Amino acid sequence: MKSSGSSQRRNQKRLRKFLGPVTNLEEHVEPDWWSRIFNSLYLKTDADVVDDINITREEVDLFSHILKLSPEDHILDLCCGHGRHSLELARRGFQKVEGLDRSHYLIQKAKAQAKKEGLNVKFREGDARKLPYPPDTFDVVLILGNSFGYFESVEDDLRILREVFRVLKPWGRILIDVANGEYLKNNFQPRSWEWIDKKHFVCRERSLSVDGKRLISREVVVNAEKGVIADQFYAERLYTPEELEHLLKTAGFSNVKFHGELSPSSQRNQDLGMMERRIIVTAVAKKEWTPIKKRPEKAVKNVVVVLGDPRKPDPLKPNSVFDEDDIYTIDQMKAALKSLKGYHFSYLDNHDTLITDLMKLRGKIDYVFNLCDEGFNNDPRKEAHVPALLEMLGIPYTGSGPQTLVLCYDKSLIRGIAREMGIPVPRAVFIKPEDTTFEIPFPFPAIVKPNFGDSSFGITQRSVVYSPEELINAVSEIRDRFGYDKPILVEEFLTGKDLSVGIIGNPPESYVVLPIIEEDYSALPPELPRICGYEAKWLPDSPYWNIKSVPAQLPEETEKFIIECCLKLFERLECRDYCRFDWRLDAEGNPKLLEVNPNPGWCWDGHLAKMAKIAGMSYAEMLGAILKAAEERLNIR
Repeated sequence: MKSSGSSQRRNQKRLRKFLGPVTNLEEHVEPDWWSRIFNSLYLKTDADVVDDINITREEVDLFSHILKLSPEDHILDLCCGHGRHSLELARRGFQKVEGLDRSHYLIQKAKAQAKKEGLNVKFREGDARKLPYPPDTFDVVLILGNSFGYFESVEDDLRILREVFRVLKPWGRILIDVANGEYLKNNFQPRSWEWIDKKHFVCRERSLSVDGKRLISREVVVNAEKGVIADQFYAERLYTPEELEHLLKTAGFSNVKFHGELSPSSQRNQDLGMMERRIIVTAVAKKEWTPIKKRPEKAVKNVVVVLGDPRKPDPLKPNSVFDEDDIYTIDQMKAALKSLKGYHFSYLDNHDTLITDLMKLRGKIDYVFNLCDEGFNNDPRKEAHVPALLEMLGIPYTGSGPQTLVLCYDKSLIRGIAREMGIPVPRAVFIKPEDTTFEIPFPFPAIVKPNFGDSSFGITQRSVVYSPEELINAVSEIRDRFGYDKPILVEEFLTGKDLSVGIIGNPPESYVVLPIIEEDYSALPPELPRICGYEAKWLPDSPYWNIKSVPAQLPEETEKFIIECCLKLFERLECRDYCRFDWRLDAEGNPKLLEVNPNPGWCWDGHLAKMAKIAGMSYAEMLGAILKAAEERLNIR
């Protein structure tokens, strides 16, 4: 007890050391000042901001909006202090939030508060320059509350950003909320003082460093009864937006964006110091997934994923190229597959070497996950070539075979097969390339579409026609764009609900029918036709981009009939592992088949993923279910 008491008195004596007048503040700043200053006194001196729950809530509102945070995001609150932002995120239902800070005192405070409120947040001590996390861990990293720029060297700040880049997943985002150096350099208060509670007040002095790059601060904290209890010095780097952008880009980040400034409202209405005016900046970690060094175990299934070729033109995409959204979609898929246990995935997307690459893999892999819905060499007419090649090489693969893909690529053929099976389809007219006059044996409106293709290729708002003149114009537009040697299908335009049905598995033995979805067109201007065409899938600036998919509300008999027809078509067309069926109701509520889509779009925000989400399946679980369906069919254990 005596020893402990002596130690306590020594600490108090050290804390109360007061230097008196100082001519050069910078001489008294220790290189590691940040390792000692963030303690209980910090929570008092800065309580008007860091302990104000309303300020924290407003900031979390703003940062969540800027980043479009999702409850599934894995978030790191770096230099989290006592966890005010982490805890608020957890209160809002974010389940994968972690906080890291150098201060033992503040981390213990954060842990105690999380335990008190029963919040699922992981807090740990650590150095931001060497993060204790593996690569590709987080979706979002936050550096908030002016917690950046504490080190003497810019290189240390760069080390932090490089570590953040390392632990972010591909397309992960960073948000930094840091003092506006340019403003503070010209507007800092050289001296101020304020009461921080009924017994304590703090006096502050400030000056610029010799090089003008840092703001040096001194705080003298006084207890009205005991006198000076702290005399502490610290320095923070003054970054301009241009310097921050350069630093982020040097660390590897892209898409650097600034989102205005942040100025909190202090209840004490006193000196805000470095918190007075802050910059909000975000950036994106565009990178490849970090290779897994550990060799796959023998029990792990070795699967090769075949994709479209991002190096080649793709006529179905805007500007005929793979853009950032396409690369992001591929990275989301890779992230989902990476989370599946029991697999080792590798990827092939170079179509110039695809045949030789696959030949080398014969007998060395379990099967191919065929996600090349772009077609061989990104030619949609050659989608069937990829499974045909795999069959010739004797390599098992997921999804439908070449015959099924060829059949379903021809809309008119599918209509004929459906009618033969007693499945209703819209009335239609097939226009041959040589036809120059067009008559339709049903009343307008009608919809004009290329007979071949998918991804709503060639279907726009002008495809819905209300007169013979508009019909001629729509046919001419399709011929001008896709060639005069292509047939065209003109169908009656159904005005009822627009529906999609997804099936994963292989009827009749083992399969699941996902919840039917319908398109919600309520956000569309009334003058636009209710269709989910090319504009809805590819053009963000179009009003069609705002279309949402929602669970379908259908009479029980209608839903049962649609599902029965889908299962019959699945078997008749020899679809495999997964498929999507598009239907539409007429004005009287009668369902009619529009299309069958074997190997449908697999992207994270596509129709199949939306149906899976409604069914309670994550994106990774949906992809896993497709793999399991193929493994059962192929008898791969």
